[in-house]
Amino acid sequence: MPTDKDVLTTGEVARICNVAPRTVSKWFDTGQIKGYRIPGSKDRRIPMGELVRFMRQHGIPMEGLSDGAIRVLIADDEGEVVDVLERVLTEQTSYKVATATGAFEAGAVCERFKPHVLLLDLHLEEGRAAQTLSALRQSESLQMTRVIAMSGKLTDGQAQGLRGQGFDGFLKKPFQVRQVVEAIEHASSLVH
Repeated sequence: MPTDKDVLTTGEVARICNVAPRTVSKWFDTGQIKGYRIPGSKDRRIPMGELVRFMRQHGIPMEGLSDGAIRVLIADDEGEVVDVLERVLTEQTSYKVATATGAFEAGAVCERFKPHVLLLDLHLEEGRAAQTLSALRQSESLQMTRVIAMSGKLTDGQAQGLRGQGFDGFLKKPFQVRQVVEAIEHASSLVH
C-alpha cells in the first residue's frame, strides 16, 4: 500500500506509525513533520521521504512501512469460526490476518502482531475474554487496538452494555462477511 505511493494522507501515516490521526495532524501543525495542505481543503499530505526522515529521527519502528494494511486478530476458541473468518478476510480484503484460539495465545499474538482490530469471542475459554481485554487495555503498546466483541448468546441489551466494558463494537453470531468488514472498517476508522 503506502510504500508505492509518493505522498500519504494523515490516516495512512497514522496507520504506519501506529498512532491516532490527530497525533499526525499535531506533528504536521507544529512543523515536526513536513508536508502540504490540499488547496481549498484542510486535508494534509506528507511526502514518503519526509515520513521516513521523521520516523528515523524519532526512532519509530520502520516495519509499518512494509505495508499499511489493517491488521486484524481473530480470537475465538471455535476453530471453524476462526478458519472461516481467516479465509474470507484474507481472500476478500487486503487485511493482514492473525488468529488465536485461546486467551493466553491472543495476548501473545497481540504483543507481536500489534493488531489495529481484535475480533474477540466473549466466551473465549469460558469467559477469559474479559481478562484478555483488561490486559490489552493495560498494555502501552496496544492502546490503539480496537476490540470488537463476538457472541451468539447475548441479548441486544447486553450487547449495548459492552461499550461501557471497554469494547469498541459488537458482532452477533452468526454474521455475514459484510457485517464483519463493516465493523472492522468502522473500528479502524476510529483509530486512523
